[in-house]
Amino acid sequence: MIDHMSVGVSDLARSVAFYDAVLAPLGYVRVRHYDASQDPNGGAACWGRPGEAPSPVGLPGAAAFWIQRRAGVVTAQPGCHFCFLAPDRDAVRAFHAAGLTHGGADFGAPGLRAHYGEGYYAAFLTDPDGWRIEAVTYTAA
Repeated sequence: MIDHMSVGVSDLARSVAFYDAVLAPLGYVRVRHYDASQDPNGGAACWGRPGEAPSPVGLPGAAAFWIQRRAGVVTAQPGCHFCFLAPDRDAVRAFHAAGLTHGGADFGAPGLRAHYGEGYYAAFLTDPDGWRIEAVTYTAA
């Protein structure tokens, strides 16, 4: 349904380090990085599964999550959050721990969320710019 999404960040280097750390346990890698000389907004980066091409390129299976540097203060939009699929509960816990280590804030410790559905195991963070992110798995313990 969604081809790609992007969020604005105020400090590209800080956010790249954050997303490299939190997405690695989920099996995602940075597949593209544009510095300020290559991007009119001051830089961008994209994550996906190893070997995926960065979207938008019109290819199935293209990497879908981008960050783009924005001048000035970045304001995360209320009610907006992004959820990344994790392979298992250990990956959800590693996502959360990496986020806390790399400048994120806790928005919900790893655990079952039965009110969202059977086996819904998730953790919630805010990134350094205040964007709400989540990792979820439906696998057993």
